[in-house]
Amino acid sequence: MENKKQNTELADILLRHKDEFLKKHRLCPEQAKAYESIINCRTSELGGHANRCDNCGFTRQAYNSCRNRHCPKCQFVKQVQWVDRLKANLPPVRYFHLVFTIPLCLHKTFYINQSPAYSLMFKAAGEALRICAANPKFLGAQTGAVAVLHTWGQALTYHPHIHMIVPGGGLSQDGIEWVQSGKKFFLPVKVLSGLFRGILCRYIGQAVAKKLIKLPDDVHDFDRLKNLIYANKWVVYAKNPFAGPEHVIEYLGRYTHRVAISNSRLIADKDGKITFRYKDYRASGFTKTMSLNAKEFIDRFMRHILPCGFYKIRYLGIMAQCNTHTKLAQCFELIENEAFLPALEGLPAIEVWRNITGKDPLICTHCKIGMMRPVVSWPEKILKPG
Repeated sequence: MENKKQNTELADILLRHKDEFLKKHRLCPEQAKAYESIINCRTSELGGHANRCDNCGFTRQAYNSCRNRHCPKCQFVKQVQWVDRLKANLPPVRYFHLVFTIPLCLHKTFYINQSPAYSLMFKAAGEALRICAANPKFLGAQTGAVAVLHTWGQALTYHPHIHMIVPGGGLSQDGIEWVQSGKKFFLPVKVLSGLFRGILCRYIGQAVAKKLIKLPDDVHDFDRLKNLIYANKWVVYAKNPFAGPEHVIEYLGRYTHRVAISNSRLIADKDGKITFRYKDYRASGFTKTMSLNAKEFIDRFMRHILPCGFYKIRYLGIMAQCNTHTKLAQCFELIENEAFLPALEGLPAIEVWRNITGKDPLICTHCKIGMMRPVVSWPEKILKPG
């Protein structure tokens, strides 16, 4: 039976076009580090070890992973372990999915001020949710969320947005009752959108005044930017609710540790063009293909390298870590539904792999009987600065 040819990987593309791309593009330290890490992931450059079967003597080399959060090959186990830990902190109720986006007029400002601008976006979204939920006309309770920042669209365009998973209810203001929401979303998206726009605009104005955020060259003052902000209608999207925690966990598992493009979406690297699949949400989410010049493709990917130390997953309101043993613990006591318990906590990576795949990575792939044992290892090579 003929084996199917594997798709081109992102590492192959970055390596093949590296010299040509770097001649015309200057990368910041975080981008340069990610570029080198993805190229060298699971190669001899990062060191590795050899395993030998104790039954048939078959020897297999294994190379170390780069563990860079932007590498499409290094997220699977991290993703599963994070989701497993989250199980213990999700109240067992219905959940809603919100998406907070910013208009095109803010893209330049956000890109040149990524760390402070993204942080303000998280802060504004969280405050808008808190104010709206506390209103007695809507829920009249304290709520929270798990929020995840993505900076890309399906075609690798720059599109900062926050996915927010919100429980269908909240803790009463006096902390003695769990206030259950209705089956439909309990917060009006028009009100939420207006709050988000106003709060974020205020935060940006304050940051500009304190010189914490720099305006683009084509925007001379904040008043000009403010007029552009209010000239656009902002929409917070409320997607279909999840039936329960098990569904939101499954969803988060697919979503939280995504990178701008996965290897499975790449089709070809041919004649200087990179072809990949994408979903066109303007056409009902149909899957289409797109071809970009290699330099343009790499440039688009590099725009989504996050600043060093920036946390793209945050916990807000009653689900914030500072409330784990107080407000969140009280919610679990008030909700009668059975909570989920983590199954992978404390397990080494190899045990995690066995649990999630049902396969033992130590069994020899050659004889199917023996166990692979380490026989030699070699250190990571010292890489020259990018």
